[in-house]
Amino acid sequence: MDTRFTDEELAFQTEVRQFFADTLDEELRGRLEGVEASPNLKEAMLDYQRRLNAKGWMAPGWPVEYGGQDWSMSQHFIFNAERGKAGAPAPIPFGVTMVAPVIYTYGTKEQKERFLPRILNSDDWWCQGYSESGAGSDLASLQCKAQREGDEYVVNGSKIWTSFAQAADWIFCLVRTDNSGRKQDGISFLLIDMTTPGVTVSPIETIDGIYHLNEVHFDNARVPVDNRIGEEGKGWTYAKSLLVYERLSIAEVAESKRNLAQLRELARAEVNGGHSLLDDAVFARRLAEVEIDLMALEFTELRVLASAAEGGVPGPESSLLKLQGTTIQQTIQELRMDVAGYYSQTLQGNLSASQLGHDFADIAQKLYFRGRASSIYGGSDEVQKNVTAKHVLGL
Repeated sequence: MDTRFTDEELAFQTEVRQFFADTLDEELRGRLEGVEASPNLKEAMLDYQRRLNAKGWMAPGWPVEYGGQDWSMSQHFIFNAERGKAGAPAPIPFGVTMVAPVIYTYGTKEQKERFLPRILNSDDWWCQGYSESGAGSDLASLQCKAQREGDEYVVNGSKIWTSFAQAADWIFCLVRTDNSGRKQDGISFLLIDMTTPGVTVSPIETIDGIYHLNEVHFDNARVPVDNRIGEEGKGWTYAKSLLVYERLSIAEVAESKRNLAQLRELARAEVNGGHSLLDDAVFARRLAEVEIDLMALEFTELRVLASAAEGGVPGPESSLLKLQGTTIQQTIQELRMDVAGYYSQTLQGNLSASQLGHDFADIAQKLYFRGRASSIYGGSDEVQKNVTAKHVLGL
């Protein structure tokens, strides 16, 4: 693989770098800082995402006819790398990265015309209705029921661990429309307006202190049959294709590179027995190991992108990216806790950052607690290992 950029690619890199420098002005950067912990999450992200869309870069991976970019593999890589360096967040994935590919691949002409432009311009905020109390890693066991009555489905049941449902306009759901055969064959894919009578949202308090998870309840919620994607009973097929894109985004290579660079600077400034923490042989070894793992993950991502650029679609390799990506994220979070030392053990809210003397300690704790879930959502580590063993290694 030739990793040297051409003159055209270097020019594109300069354009991307300048775009993020101009777009992330101090005002917007301040609003996006710690955005997931902020009640102004939606407002700040909508502003940022619409700036991306004005440039035509909200969904570069979409087909061109729906608003994507005809970029090479290298351009996609450059874009994400520069976004990461700039500290710019990826768009909230549920609309642009997850449900949109399902809509433009399996949806009707009317569904594409209705939903895709609104996703591009962030007019609709989406959340994902997959997991249930009895159907997490075994997602095909879901029991949220949709009974057809004429031109409508009557939906009853609930979804759990629904990220940012409190801000969502729409939810894409897997629902059970048939119990007569194989459990995977009785699932359909519905798009549900969150203002539909009978839809309610209950917050879930989590250990990281950030309100982002919810339980969504459906009590005789009536959903038009026109909001079903594809055929009835084929939702499992559509869901599997969506999970591939979700796992690619969960790998978060660009974000891990930025976080690792920040970690190195924090460690450089932290004193351990009169010396920089980077002088500690054990810490330096652990830091080097995660840097090597991240470099290998980056090249694996490039191979997946290269395959997609040649007309393929991401396949089981996405499980490798998700598995290793979340492992690296958790390792970086653990190292950040080590840098914060005893200060990272203070219960949130007990002392301010200025009293602690470490403005990163509270953030380190929040990221660590929340990061424990990354080896579960999007398919647990055990599921990813099974997929890899079966479809990549042929075991």
